[in-house]
Amino acid sequence: MTEHNPFRYFKTSPEIIRLAVMMYVRFPLSLRNVEDLLHERGIDVCHETIRYWWNRFGPMFASEIRKRRRHPSPNHSNWRWHLDEVFVKINGETHYLWRAVDHEGEVLEAYVSRRRDRKAALVFFKKLMKRYGKPHVIVTDRLRSYRAAMKTIGNAEVQEVGQWKNNRCENSHLPFRRREQAMLKFRCLKSLQKFVSIHSSVHNHFNHERHLTSREEFKLQRNAALVEWRQLSAA
Repeated sequence: MTEHNPFRYFKTSPEIIRLAVMMYVRFPLSLRNVEDLLHERGIDVCHETIRYWWNRFGPMFASEIRKRRRHPSPNHSNWRWHLDEVFVKINGETHYLWRAVDHEGEVLEAYVSRRRDRKAALVFFKKLMKRYGKPHVIVTDRLRSYRAAMKTIGNAEVQEVGQWKNNRCENSHLPFRRREQAMLKFRCLKSLQKFVSIHSSVHNHFNHERHLTSREEFKLQRNAALVEWRQLSAA
């Protein structure tokens, strides 16, 4: 039985679709910026076509990336979690984006809520622990919702709170903020949740901790990441 080809019935080649989705999600570019960059390469597509591509194929690519990024042991990302939340405006209304990264800066989970209370923090913790298990240390800010949710779960003793301890997660917000400015904010909660999930997976795939590796090793990792990206959803 042959596998289903997700690019079937599309006149554009899969290579161009993957390139367009990667450029839009990975870099702080607008849809029209991607359209202009593709035009310079001799590819004539409309920005609305690029919007349709990332909406259709973005979740598929992100899912494949998560499946392929299997850690060598179940406890690989459980040593230390860094949790933080940022304010996001949607049609003038304040929402909250909860994000968790591990000790290596890899984004573990992103969750959008309308409130910043114990209930929202509890949902966030359950999503995290369902996928990664229980961590040894959880670093948070002084938001009381974290403490209340962790008491409910029963792991309040692993929480760490202190000045500058959570810089790992606070700095990880920067790529998302750049994307938010390029997209001129978001229109609804559903689209924000969808985009941050895709953006987190793509960011993890191409994040090689460049400042910690040599130039030669970085080039090898970058080439390997591009090869894996070009193989996503290959029939």
